[in-house]
Amino acid sequence: MASLPETDLVAELLKRSKTIAVVGLSSSPLRPSHGVSAYMQSQGYRVIPVNPEIKESLGEKAYPSLLDVPEKIDIVNIFRRPEFVDEVVDQAIQLKVPAIWMQEDVINEPAAEKARRHGIFVVMDRCILKEHRARFG
Repeated sequence: MASLPETDLVAELLKRSKTIAVVGLSSSPLRPSHGVSAYMQSQGYRVIPVNPEIKESLGEKAYPSLLDVPEKIDIVNIFRRPEFVDEVVDQAIQLKVPAIWMQEDVINEPAAEKARRHGIFVVMDRCILKEHRARFG
């Protein structure tokens, strides 16, 4: 049996997900993480900021790490440099998060492979806003 193309898997992920924890979400409207997250919020997703440097962003309380988020997370969206991805992946594994999304230019193949070995769906080096817009318009 042929497997579905990855694009369909991304559409399925975006359709069934409700809550996105954004690691590295900035409170500054000038930062890409802010604009992308504001868009996802406008599309009906619950966006949870994960950043120890801020108290809140986009009207949501920020948490210092994924492990501090008190609710179920469907997607961990990573806006951090590749060298910081390992720790985020370890936390996502611990929380049994179903999907990790690494934004454009966030590439960490060993961390992605580790996540996949733990059954986590991984999207790497792609923008969640662009992928959402391409599919749902």
